[in-house]
Parts: sequence; structure tokens; C-alpha cells
Amino acid sequence: MKGSFSDFPDAVEVISGNPLKLDSMDQVETRYFNFAEPSENLDLESGEKLGPVTLAYETYGCLNAQKSNAVLICHALSGDAHAAGYYAGEQKPGWWDNMIGAGRAFDTDRYFVLCSNVIGGCKGSTGPASLNPATGKPYGLSFPVITIRDMVEAQRRLIDFFGIERLLCVAGGSMGGMQALQWAASYPQRVRSVIAIATTARHSPLQIAFNEVIRQSIMADRTWRSGDYYDYGPPDRGLAIARMIGHITFMSEASMEQKFSRNRTQVLKGIPFDPEFEVGGYLKYRGNQFVKRFDANAYLYITRALDYFDLSGDRLISPDGVRDARFLIISFSSDWLYPPSQSQDIVRQLKKGQVDVTSCELNSSYGHDAFLVETEGQTTLIRNFLSSSHER
Repeated sequence: MKGSFSDFPDAVEVISGNPLKLDSMDQVETRYFNFAEPSENLDLESGEKLGPVTLAYETYGCLNAQKSNAVLICHALSGDAHAAGYYAGEQKPGWWDNMIGAGRAFDTDRYFVLCSNVIGGCKGSTGPASLNPATGKPYGLSFPVITIRDMVEAQRRLIDFFGIERLLCVAGGSMGGMQALQWAASYPQRVRSVIAIATTARHSPLQIAFNEVIRQSIMADRTWRSGDYYDYGPPDRGLAIARMIGHITFMSEASMEQKFSRNRTQVLKGIPFDPEFEVGGYLKYRGNQFVKRFDANAYLYITRALDYFDLSGDRLISPDGVRDARFLIISFSSDWLYPPSQSQDIVRQLKKGQVDVTSCELNSSYGHDAFLVETEGQTTLIRNFLSSSHER
């Protein structure tokens, strides 16, 4: 497998034969992996090709001499490669810092943990905001359709570059869980175990409906310009509303009641119909913060990839697939975006295929966000599951 690190200032070369070790979880850096030769172009599920491709990624812990302790972490829709640790001079840790590190669920004293930004994203990996080599301008809507399977194929190139023949585990929540399941479907021989959290084997009509409204809110913004807004400024209003809609689905009725109830802001300011209730102000704040870090076109492409995802029936474990991978399926009682019933559908499918699967529904009032904040219960399950997988 060819490939190279780009000439980004913080790119670090992996020297063949030497493990890549992160000396301190207090400070991390993002690295960039390129596969740029025409022969290395990604053959996408749509039939199109994509290249050159850059993947942004981070690593934590040390890859052992046998390269048998690698754990791939897959991020959710708006996540990125920065899963743990801190960037120099910044106070906010990676999005799953409470789960990755020494002594944590994904113990970096034992495991080599990787996380890469998906293709189609906007946090360092090739996506709609990247320059199209054919035009020298951002792709915009000329970026090809991408799927969860395409995301996994790009990750597979990165795993090949590290010389890892078989991952100890692929894990993730929400869209990350979909990627973990897709790894088992696409490359069953290369995965020893899978941890899929708060996820589904396919989007239901309700889930597709929410994503359609999200996309329409972006495209209804007059500054979207059919995706060609990079020289003019992003469609902030449409993207902010899209995120507000999405954020409602991340919470639960109980968590909203506990956090906001029907509390009103003390003083009504600004134009009429500014948010009057605390929950409205919170959603507006979240939307306005989101536009500072995410590309609107990337949101369109990734939500569509979610809707296309379908590993129902025999698609997850095919009749000729390898069945020696172990699965841990975790769901949360108050998650109504990806409810426990969808996790149980995955479990039934795996049991039908005579696969070793363990499942657990954790009690939580946090809704879908529980996979990011419910540390204790997940840590116990994941730590024991990984230990037993590593010892096999």
C-alpha cells in the first residue's frame, strides 16, 4: 500500500519498524495521510472515483511489535479525528476524552487507538470544501456521492499503511457505530471485535425524514448558492437551523425538563420572537456555535450517507462471511433517535448468523447524547469486552 504524509507543518512520519507512541495524553496533534496516485483513487459505491484523498487522523498509545493491539475509533456525524487529549494551547479535550486514555475504557497503556476524520467531512479529510484538482476550486456539489462503506474503505487504506493486518476492535457511537458494523460487513477477516453504540443497521423513515428537513433548511438559505458559496460566505442561517433540529433529537424529554423545564429568560431583548424560553436560547446558541466549525455541504453529504446506510437482512453477516468476530452492542433507554429496539434488531441479526454477541441497554436520561457522557457504565462493559477479546 502506497501513501504519504502531506507537507502540513505538523505532519509526522512513521518510521518503518518503530511503533508510533504518544508520549503524553495532555497534548496531541493531528496527522495527515495521503493516497494521491491515480492507481490509488477510491472506487466509490456510486461507481465514481475520488482522488487524491487526504485523511486527517490522530493516534494514542503504542502499537505493539505484533501490531495486534490496534483499536479504530469511528466518530459520529459532526465529529472528527480529535477523539482525545488536548491541542497545544487549547482547553477543550477531544470529543471522547472521557473514554480514551490510560486506565479508561480504551486504555492507552494497553491499546493503540486511532481515529480518522471521514471522507466527505470538513475537519482535515477530503470533502466538498476541498479543492477539486480538475478545477482548482472547492468541489461543492461536484463532490461525488459518498456512503458509509466508502468511509470505511478510506479508513482501510490508512490501516494498511500502518501494516495492521487485523484490528483488535472497531468501535463507535451513532454514525461511528454504523462504520464499525460496516467494517464487519466489508472486511470480516480484518476485525476481531466490534463495539457498536447507540446506532442502527439502517435508517428508518422517521430518521430519514429528520435528515431531509435538515438538508432542506440548509438549501433554503439564499446564501447557499447551490453549494457554490465558498467565495461569498457560508449559509450560516440555514446550517444553524439544521443543527438546532438535529440537536433536539440528541436529547430526551427528561433531559430537557431537567436542564430547562419551562424557564424563561429574565429579560426579553432584541426583535420580537427572539427565543423567550431557555431551551430556545440554548438551541440557538448551539446552532450559532456549530456554523463556526462545520461546512454546510459536508452536512448535506454526510446526512445522505446516513440515509443510504442499510445492513439489514443478511447484509451484515453474509452466508459466506467470517463469523469469529465478537460484537458488543450498547444502547440507552432514553435514546429516541436510535432507540434500543434498533440495537436489538442488530442483535437478532447477529444471533441468526450464529455470531458471538453481547448486548446491554443502559439506563440514562441523556437521550442519544448518552454515548458521549455516560462514562461509568460504558467503561465497565468495554474494558471487560476488550480484555477478553485481546486474550483470545
